Order: sequence, then structure tokens, then C-alpha cells
Amino acid sequence: MSKLVECVPNFSEGRRPEVIDAIVNEVRKVSGVKLLDVKPDASHNRVVVTFVGEPQAAKQAAFHACAKAAELIDMEKHQGEHPRIGATDVIPFIPVSEVSLEECVQLANELGQEIAGKLNIPIYLYEAAAKIPARKNLPDVRKGQYEGLKMAIAKPERHPDFGQAKMHPTAGATVVGARQFLIAYNINLDTRDVNIAKKIASAIREAKGGYRYVRAMGVMIEERNMAQVTINMVDYTGTPLHRVFETVKSEAARYGINVVGSEIVGLTPLQALLDAAEFYLRLEGFERKQVLETNL
Repeated sequence: MSKLVECVPNFSEGRRPEVIDAIVNEVRKVSGVKLLDVKPDASHNRVVVTFVGEPQAAKQAAFHACAKAAELIDMEKHQGEHPRIGATDVIPFIPVSEVSLEECVQLANELGQEIAGKLNIPIYLYEAAAKIPARKNLPDVRKGQYEGLKMAIAKPERHPDFGQAKMHPTAGATVVGARQFLIAYNINLDTRDVNIAKKIASAIREAKGGYRYVRAMGVMIEERNMAQVTINMVDYTGTPLHRVFETVKSEAARYGINVVGSEIVGLTPLQALLDAAEFYLRLEGFERKQVLETNL
């Protein structure tokens, strides 16, 4: 099998299809890259794009998509439920085959330097690529979001890893990194009280003493008139989806509310779903090879 990396850039646009298409077309143009998924979210005003390719081709596609986003998205006008610091908010590289996490770190450094040098967008490195321990976790890098970072970036402790210590006038800043596979998972509640969602998120979040490998926050989804616990599962093998779902359901019941549904944003490993099936169906001795599609 050839060298493959996955790239999952998040762009701060989920409401204008023509802008999303223009950004995604930059990925489609690059030879050696396969577009896997495009997941826009109007309430978050954000789109998650997933593609795979040979490392240098993936880096090229990420750069061109970032350049197009900088051209078409004005962060001075952007509003959305999801935390963000730039038109291209975050670009992670994930090893898929014949590529190490260390090689993805090198890729992140190369892309960060290129974006800062050619597009004048300040770059922060996170996760495995972080040069500063305090920047390992994405929420810490995003502290203050776009509006807060405009002022804070001038402080020595918030200087970017690449580029000048000032925001691009319309594209803001971008976070680039390398990590293992992450599942973006949202759980919707039958309440408009976003404070309840925030309390539940705090109960499951690793940083607050909750589950390891879980990042979570509570947000309001205006278009559906409900609060949501939005979650990043940074290692589903360490903390599985069903455990988080059951805890959110239990915590919600304490406030007299229910879980009305959940959603996975973008792609997910088959094993994560098989683990949930094994748990809820109480399967005994079930093996991955029993899935029909894996044998075709």
C-alpha cells in the first residue's frame, strides 16, 4: 500500500454553498488526492472537508483550499456557534498507511511555513506538532476565538509559531497540526437551556476531570431550537462513543431532559460503530470479519 495521509480541514463557512464549492474544488484539482466527504453545518457556520492522498499532494490541496478560503471568507463578518480563529480554522494531518505520526508533524510544519510565508496568515501548531506544550490542545490555542485573538496575538505568549504576530485582516489565523483519528460527535438535547448543555459538557470533558480523550462544550443550535453537547473524541479506542453517549443521557436525566439524537460529523472508523453495536446488542464473541462488507 502506498503512503497515505488523511487531511480534515475545517473552514468557517457553512451557509453559502457557492463558497463551499469553490473551496472544495481546490481539493478536487490536485492529482493524487481523493475527496471523501464534505459536511457543512449552517448553525455552526462551518464546513468539515475530508480527503486522503500522498503526503505532498495532500499538503498541496490543503494549501490551495486555505488560499481560496482566505479569498472568499471575511472573518470580520463571520458568526457561528463553533469556536474559530480564522477562515481556515484548523488543518490536521492524520497517518493512514505507511506514514508515521512524525512524518505528519513534518508535513504540518511545512504547510504552516508555506501558509504564513505566502498568504500572510499567522500559524499555530497543535497536537503532536505543537512546539509549545500549552498549545497541544486545540481549545487552548483557540482561547478568545477570532475576536479575542485579534488583541491577544501581540502578547509574547500568544505569538504564532509561523508568521507575524498580527492577524490577517480578513482571514484571521489558522491552526495546523498532526494527530491520530478524531471523531466529531454531537448529542442533541430537548431543551433550549444551553447552560445545561454546558454543564453536561463539563462533566464529560477530560480537562474538567471527565473522560480521557474527550473534548466537549455546550452550544445552542438555533435552527433546531435546541441545545447541543458538541464533542471531539480524540481517541475512540481509549474512550468509546457509547460510554460518552450513556453518560450524557444520564446527566441530561438529572435535569429532567432527554437526548433526542446524536450525529457524527464527517467520517468515522468502522470499528467505532462496531464497538457501539457490540455494547448495545450485547454481542458475544463478535469479530470484525463477520461484517459482510469487510469480506467483499
